[in-house]
Amino acid sequence: MLERELSMRRGAQFSEEGNDDDESKTRKHISFAVRVTKLMGRIGVLWPLILLFLTLLFVSIAMHSRHLVCVSSYEPYSRMNFFGIGDLESDFETLGVPWCRSKHGRTVEWTSKDLLKGLEEFVPIYESRPIKNNMYGMGFDHSFGLWFITRWLKPDLMIESGAFKGHSTWVLRQGMPDKPIVSLTPRHPEKYLKKGPAYVDGNCTYFAGKDFVDFRSVDWGKVMKKHGITDVNQVLIFFDDHQNELKRLKQALKAGFRHLIFEDNYDTGTGDHYSFRQICDQFYIRGGGHSCFRDSDEARIRAKRKKFWEKAVDIEELCGPEEAWWGVRGEMRDDFNHSNKAISYGEHFKNSRFLESVLDVYWELPPVAGPSLTHQTRYDPGRAHSPIVEDGRYGLFQRLGLTRLEKSVFNGYTQMVYLQISKPGS
Repeated sequence: MLERELSMRRGAQFSEEGNDDDESKTRKHISFAVRVTKLMGRIGVLWPLILLFLTLLFVSIAMHSRHLVCVSSYEPYSRMNFFGIGDLESDFETLGVPWCRSKHGRTVEWTSKDLLKGLEEFVPIYESRPIKNNMYGMGFDHSFGLWFITRWLKPDLMIESGAFKGHSTWVLRQGMPDKPIVSLTPRHPEKYLKKGPAYVDGNCTYFAGKDFVDFRSVDWGKVMKKHGITDVNQVLIFFDDHQNELKRLKQALKAGFRHLIFEDNYDTGTGDHYSFRQICDQFYIRGGGHSCFRDSDEARIRAKRKKFWEKAVDIEELCGPEEAWWGVRGEMRDDFNHSNKAISYGEHFKNSRFLESVLDVYWELPPVAGPSLTHQTRYDPGRAHSPIVEDGRYGLFQRLGLTRLEKSVFNGYTQMVYLQISKPGS
């Protein structure tokens, strides 16, 4: 009885204490809720604004987090930011990039996604190249461009003017393994085998050495008949011969060819031959035209950039006699700079209008990746389009396999360009 009574008392005691705890907790919860309510009342109409601010802050962080990148003090971009020239993204195209206008505003079929996919496929191909050190020849950027365009167009016949040691022939072969190639080059690539690596293709007809014939003098009807080609639209021409590109265009047009690639599409004020980039550098074209005024904004920016980019051109280099800036200081260069002709701006303007009259598509290969990734120091990003892999995207750069390549292979970018010429009468 006693134990039972004590048990009942303990139960009642614990029950009452438990109720006190519950009431105490309830009071605390009510107190907290009241506090929140009072705080909301004080904030009033400001509460939606605070929510909006926090939302925008979160979105901004999410969108820009991929651009965060550590750049050492030795990087060109880091040094350029110090001088206030631009940041990682905005530095490209800061000096304008003239783009040749086509008749009907057409462009290429491929997209940036296609280029990225192509890069991933091409890197291991490039690593297997027979000529590892292709000094004075194409680097990685243009090798990729030539391979990508060739593979996309799938020509039945490939013609190259200028082969050097045969690297471009090898690239064409990787793009189209079973199609014939015709190579025009003063010195046969096999001659270079005596001193080091070179490439000679087994399914290539060489007009080289004693058999060399310049592009303008070849009987292309006979050559095409020999290879069973009846449609000139299925022929791709690759020029890497450092000749006046306007001259080569007219020769290709006369032969009826429509798909042309030019390896060295030099910027205004640079190079050893007249290029399409130079031809389309006009005041009426967005990003084109220049001022030779020594105290202009362009002059000041160019002077700063000259300190960091080897191929950057300052106003003193850009402008020749009587403030002639077109071509190279008012000259139309040709044949490895062995033949030069001074031209007026009026003639330069007419060349641009002629080009537009026969041009269906104009497309400059963008740089493969930004300078903070490739560590290139030659071409000036201010005169180039945004790269395929933007600065700051090291993860993508690494995933594509580009980190496996030597830095020197990224130093040969000169705005390789693809042209599609109009059909007669179109």
